Parts: sequence; structure tokens; C-alpha cells
Amino acid sequence: MSEPLFNKIALVGIGLIGSSLARVIRREHLAGHLAISTRSEATLKRAEELGLGDGYTTDAQQAVRDADLVIVSVPVGSSGQVAQEIAPSLKRGAILTDVGSTKGSVIAQMQPHVPPGVHFIPGHPLAGTEKSGPDAGFAELFENRWCIFTPLPDTDPAALEKLSEFWRRCGSNIDTMDPQHHDMTLAIVSHLPHIIAYNIVGTADDLESVTKSEVIKYSASGFRDFTRLAASDPTMWRDVCLHNKDAILEMLARFSEDLASLQRAIRWGDGEKLFDLFTRTRAVRRSIIEAGQDIDAPDFGRQAVEHPGGSRQ
Repeated sequence: MSEPLFNKIALVGIGLIGSSLARVIRREHLAGHLAISTRSEATLKRAEELGLGDGYTTDAQQAVRDADLVIVSVPVGSSGQVAQEIAPSLKRGAILTDVGSTKGSVIAQMQPHVPPGVHFIPGHPLAGTEKSGPDAGFAELFENRWCIFTPLPDTDPAALEKLSEFWRRCGSNIDTMDPQHHDMTLAIVSHLPHIIAYNIVGTADDLESVTKSEVIKYSASGFRDFTRLAASDPTMWRDVCLHNKDAILEMLARFSEDLASLQRAIRWGDGEKLFDLFTRTRAVRRSIIEAGQDIDAPDFGRQAVEHPGGSRQ
């Protein structure tokens, strides 16, 4: 067996992303020792029952001690608190990264606490499902998905390459961009769709309650698929909304303008405009399939895949 990429990796947080990382780290022999930390004793116990790591603790400082790679997998609103907690135990030369889907906020929270000599490289794997917790993870989660880095100006190239190699061995494709560009891009491809899904499902729930209708019983595939996005972890998505506020509000404003335009087309019976829009959006779906980011199968391929697909954060 080849030498591990890192002597010790510490995972702070063991939800869907953390537990999937634990499984792929084990499968690919990426760590000589894998330390797992989470605040919840029940979650930690479950991670140990699943055999996800080599050491388990509710003390994040203890977990990161002597670690060569530390991956913080917590809701973005907790990033600064975690960074402050673990900072005294981070060893010189260690790589510190995260998996949060808002980068400007995470950098602002974490960077002030990073000790000299520690390589802080913010990251975001664009992978996920609507499920959460250590049981939800699976080693294939990152296969052919993108992992985006938003490196700081003084980032050490060797550290960035080593972290890139880690994610490549997890199955990911690598890209880099500046934090603001990342946050704007994710606001439209991830954050806005989730917000719309939460809103539509909430409206339907209100309708169900007020009219005693059968919205839930007769949910067609369109509504049903919205509910899959709207089933995502509420803590994580609350934090995303609060910590990528400006970009999300800009995208919501654009969406509202386009929705008003669509409303006018329906009101005035402008079939040509409706047909043009629906044709254009259908082409976007084909492009996503051609890019290998989804499969062209009925029912989103639910019957064809081993693991449940879901919202890619």
C-alpha cells in the first residue's frame, strides 16, 4: 500500500460532507490517522459506531493537534467560532480548509484567527444531497463534482497543490476563483434555487392548511422535486442566507424582475415569448447533462443510481 497523502487528517464536523470525506479518506488511504471531532456526543458516538475514523473527541483542539490537514465542515455561521477554538492547537505547516458554500464570510470569520505558518485555503466542494448526519455520507459523493478554492493572495503554491491532490483523489475536479465571484455564482446556481424551493413548499403547506386541499396527496413530480431541495438542512441554509446576503438579494431582485416579465407574458397571452423562454431553458438542461453534471434519465435517474441524489450545495 502506498504512503498516505497526510500523516494525520482532522475532520471538524461529521455531517454529510464530513462523513463522506471520512469514507473516501479511508478508501483511498489518504491519512495515516483520521481524527473526528463534533460537539454532539450522540453524533460522535454514531460516527464511532460507523467506524469512520481512528480517534473521536468532542474537543476540536484535541482533534487538530499535530494534524497536517484540518477540514472544517460546519454551518458557515460557526466558522469563526471553530477557527478561534482550534487556532492554539494548529501546528506550523498545517493546511486548514473548509467546505462552506459562502466564501467571503468564511474568510472574514476564520482568517483573523489563523496562526502564522498555517496555510489557510478556503474551499467548497459542490456536492451534497438533501440528507444530513453521519449516516448520510458515502465515499462516491465527490465523484466528478467540482471543488472550488478561493485562495488568499499569499497562499503557498505547494500547499494549494497538495490540497488539490487530496480533492482529486476524492474524485473532484478543481477550480479556483476569487471569493466574491464564487459567492455571486453560487447565489444563482445553488442558493436561489433552494430559497425558491423553500418558498414554494411553504406556500403549498399554507394552502394545504388553509383550504384543506390535497396538495400533498396529489403532488406531481414538479412539486415533489422542489420538496427534495426544501428538505435540506435548515441550520446550514439559514446560515447561507445570512452569510451571503448581498449576492442572494441581488439574484432575488433579478429573479423577481424576470418573474414579473413572465407574469405579463401569461397575462397578455404572449405565447411566442413563453415558447422562446421555455426553449432557451431547455437548452440549459441539455448543457448540464453534456457537462457530465447530471444524467439524462427519466425521474432524475432515481431508479438507476445506488445513492440518493439531491441538492448540490
